[in-house]
Amino acid sequence: MRVLPTVTGRDEFDALVVRTDYHDDAAWQDVATALMQSWGDGLYEARIHFVNDPAWADATADDVLNVVRADENLAVVFLADRMSMQAGTRPLLAVTTLTREDCEDDEDYDELTEFGREFRTAPAGVHDIHANLSIGNMGFEEYAAWAHDDPEGIYRSF
Repeated sequence: MRVLPTVTGRDEFDALVVRTDYHDDAAWQDVATALMQSWGDGLYEARIHFVNDPAWADATADDVLNVVRADENLAVVFLADRMSMQAGTRPLLAVTTLTREDCEDDEDYDELTEFGREFRTAPAGVHDIHANLSIGNMGFEEYAAWAHDDPEGIYRSF
């Protein structure tokens, strides 16, 4: 099992973005800049906790989840992976922290992960996903369904 550093200092209102690809620093700067844009028609300041440490290079979603699941205030983690760096829209991988143990039964878990436990989101979508999941206003499955319905498989924000 891969040992990764502990994530510390994240405020519960900050979306967690973990960089897992270190091949293109300019692309990473594009991703980070896009994530720091205000959201909600400019009403809200971006709140992001970046993990930008080469120790996380090539970490898988499972590797990341094994570290961040201990954070009870975290419903979703976003990975800036190879696809994020290579695709022009810079889509991040949104991964739910939900486990089978968090659900009443298998049927509940299957319903909540109907479209899988991960999907792609444009940087602009990170904020509304994180905010709405944090307050329980919407579920991961709703965003995953919107991504599923997109021709490119990307949630693009409200």
